[in-house]
Order: sequence, then C-alpha cells, then structure tokens
Amino acid sequence: MGNIELDVLRMFQAVVSHGGVARAAQALHRVPSNLTTRIKQLEERLGVALFVRRGRGLALTAEGRVLLSYAERLLRLADEAESAVRSGRPLGTFRLGSLESTAGARLPPILSGYNQAHPAVRLELVTGTTGALIARLLTHDIEAAFVSEPFTAPGLASQAVFEEELVLINRRGLPPIAAAGDLGRTTLIAFANGCSYRKRLEDWLGAANVLPERVLEFASYPAIVACVAAGTGVAVVPRSMLAELHSAAAVQANELPPHLRCNRTHLVWHPQQESLALQGLRALLPKLGTNRPGHGAEALAPAA
Repeated sequence: MGNIELDVLRMFQAVVSHGGVARAAQALHRVPSNLTTRIKQLEERLGVALFVRRGRGLALTAEGRVLLSYAERLLRLADEAESAVRSGRPLGTFRLGSLESTAGARLPPILSGYNQAHPAVRLELVTGTTGALIARLLTHDIEAAFVSEPFTAPGLASQAVFEEELVLINRRGLPPIAAAGDLGRTTLIAFANGCSYRKRLEDWLGAANVLPERVLEFASYPAIVACVAAGTGVAVVPRSMLAELHSAAAVQANELPPHLRCNRTHLVWHPQQESLALQGLRALLPKLGTNRPGHGAEALAPAA
C-alpha cells in the first residue's frame, strides 16, 4: 500500500475549509462526485469516518481532526519544497537542536545573522542533552543539532564549530578542588543521562574510585548554578555559559585536567539531506574541522 496522495489530502482539506463537497469541488474545479469518491476511498483506507453530517454541512470527526493537522503540515511542506526548488533560496521551517549552553552563550549572534540573511526561513530551536538531540536527529524530528563531545553519530556528518573550556564549580568560599579525590562523597548536579559533560565528570570520578553520594538532575543551567551556589554539590559547566549567569558570582570555578577541560561542540546532520536552510547556517559557523559521516568523537551512553 502506497502513501496517501497529496491530491487526496488537498481535497480533504478543501472539504473542511469550505464546509462541504459542493463548494470544495467548485474551488478545486472538479465535479462533486469525484471528491465524494476520493474521500470515501480515503476513509476506507484508514478504516475510520472522517466526517459526520451536521445540518446541511459536514463536520470533522475526532479522527478527521487528527488527519487535518497532518494534512495541513504535509501540504505546507510540499508547497515550501516547490517554492524552495524554484527560487533557489531557503524557505519554510528549519528545526534545529542545541545544547542549552550553546543556545545561550554561542548562538544568539549567529541566529541573528541567519534571520537577517534568510528572512523566509522560520527557525525553530529545541534544546536537550547530546544523547537526546542525536536521538531526535536520527528519527528526523530535527534537521541538525549542536552536540558536545563525547558522542557517537552513526551515519551522520559532523563539523566542529566551537571550542569550550569546561570548569568544575562549587560554592564560593569552599576549598579549591584540584583532584577527583578532593570531592569525597559529594552530590553531583547535572542534566539527565545523555549529557556529555556529565559523562566526563562521572568518568573522571570513576577513574579515581570516587563514588558520588547522589546525583540531582536539573533541566537548565540557571537551576544547576543556583543549586551549586547554595552549597548542594558540584557541577561541570562551560566557562562561556558561566559568564552569562548572574548567580555565577556565588560559585568558584576549578580547573579540570587538560583531557577533560578542553571540549568541542559539533554541528551534526544527515549528509544526504542537507537542505538550503542548513547550508545557510553552516556558512555562518566557524569551521574547526569536518568529520566524515559516522565518525563522531568517543562513545556516549544512550540518553535516558
């Protein structure tokens, strides 16, 4: 069984918007019997009724409302695709994923320049951990994502774009931390599993046989830094993000060993599906190096 034809979805949408078959047929320059037949075939294919008669018109069923939301998106994308190909410039919706730290500290000037260069593109930014973003990219929920080392990217292309210095933060006034053993049985404050910075910290402690007392998970850097400032525990954050937060004055940054301190943020995407919108973004990014498809950095535990 093939996919539902766009023409059928366009007929379905027209019946909805015009409130009946006769007016929809007139708008589409078709005979009403043709629309009636195609809608009935669509209902038989899906095994549900899409309309119920209400007075002299038609009303959508619950299943019809679900289909309408998808039909509108698919038809809009089809129109955008045709316009983009004809015009040769980026159009439509561009869904981009990003680490929260990258979105807050690195992307504002880049996205501002992007919006000026490509005003016809509607950019949607979603944030998450490295693991969660790669999972969304593999299911095509987003088109590209900014992720951090270490990560695996099977079948994806990657381009290193930002250098980050990671620091270990604790409450100001406490003794400085020079080695993993200085932490004792402390509390780690981090994003959920799938965060590459959290994995680096846990690997460092594990190599020194240091077992955290517990892990508190938060969904934002302001919450993480505020919790550290209150003396609850320690966290690893990019220094660039720390500089953006007012609560950073209440924490102190401790240098990590060189192999943990230096980190790179990559843009990852499907190499065979690079849209004009994505090409426009890549043109604005610093170029620290491009990896072959499927060659990310180190392995990353799956996102929770």
